[in-house]
Amino acid sequence: MGGAVSAGEDNDELIDNLKEAQYIRTDRVEQAFRAIDRGDYYLDSYRDNAYKDLAWKHGNIHLSAPCIYSEVMEALKLQQGLSFLNLGSGTGYLSTMVGLIIGPFGVNHGVELHKDVVEYAKERLDEFIKNSDSFDRFEFCEPHFVVGNCLEISSDSHQYDRIYCGAGVQKDHENYMKILLKVGGILVMPIEDQLTQITRTGQSSWESKNILAVSFAPLVQQSRTEGCKPDAVVLPPLSVRTLQDLARIYIRRTLRNLTNEEQPARNNTQRAPQKRKRRRCRRRRRINTYVFVGNQLIPQPMDSEGDECIEEESKEEEQEKDSEPVKPEEPRVNHLRDKILSLPLPESLKAYLLFYREK
Repeated sequence: MGGAVSAGEDNDELIDNLKEAQYIRTDRVEQAFRAIDRGDYYLDSYRDNAYKDLAWKHGNIHLSAPCIYSEVMEALKLQQGLSFLNLGSGTGYLSTMVGLIIGPFGVNHGVELHKDVVEYAKERLDEFIKNSDSFDRFEFCEPHFVVGNCLEISSDSHQYDRIYCGAGVQKDHENYMKILLKVGGILVMPIEDQLTQITRTGQSSWESKNILAVSFAPLVQQSRTEGCKPDAVVLPPLSVRTLQDLARIYIRRTLRNLTNEEQPARNNTQRAPQKRKRRRCRRRRRINTYVFVGNQLIPQPMDSEGDECIEEESKEEEQEKDSEPVKPEEPRVNHLRDKILSLPLPESLKAYLLFYREK
């Protein structure tokens, strides 16, 4: 599934293409997609394919096409402080983007069938927290993943504001999914080859809207041998943050706001729009010549019918390209980190404020 937009050379170019095709429509979703490099969730030997609008699968590891994730993120209508459940959480790519939007006072849980995929997701998450500057540019709700079958969630589980299921749901499991949703909440899942948005409007009332035609592998149903009941999946508890953790959140928020005020030009910079090649089309005619073969006159086509479209750059763009020297991209400065390191504080407290990140 995928192929709706052109491939990009990097993560930013992929997002540009998704915006142009109207898969990404809001600033909040765009910022989350730009902050998380899709290539970081690929195995190194497959990273060249990361910025194509295609799904990727290797063993149990799976990523949906970028156009699908874009539609899901837009349909969830995420806000700060919401609770989110990802059924079939996979690599954690989507859960990490969601965590950037719902913030530190949200809830971010995922259920994944395969233990090796949960381990892979935890490695990717740890890499993001330790090494990505995006972690300092956003307030983050860290995802928590558990191993288990999405269809075996404990009946006394808490409900969520937003739910996404990343596998095809059969009609007879639709109500099971709906029960996990709070009143006023939104559930996005593929049902009968349609990505569907379901809003719970009351205790026993829902509104449904089809978003996009899709093709998903179905949810795996656990085999039930006679007299053997599958283990119920226990979701992570809803924990309350400690005062120490709350203090760190608010100190970092205050310092981040200060650095934003000190760097207004940096905050107002926008990504330059892509220069598109101009398409020049010319119509070609069929021209027949005739030759004698024996006593017969045989037509010989010299050209084919149809339109020929050639992508070319305008003369202005060519001149601009020739005249402008290529400037090396300036490395991005982590202003929050620099601000924390400049404070007259004990090194242990600085390390705590930086989440013990070395970079």
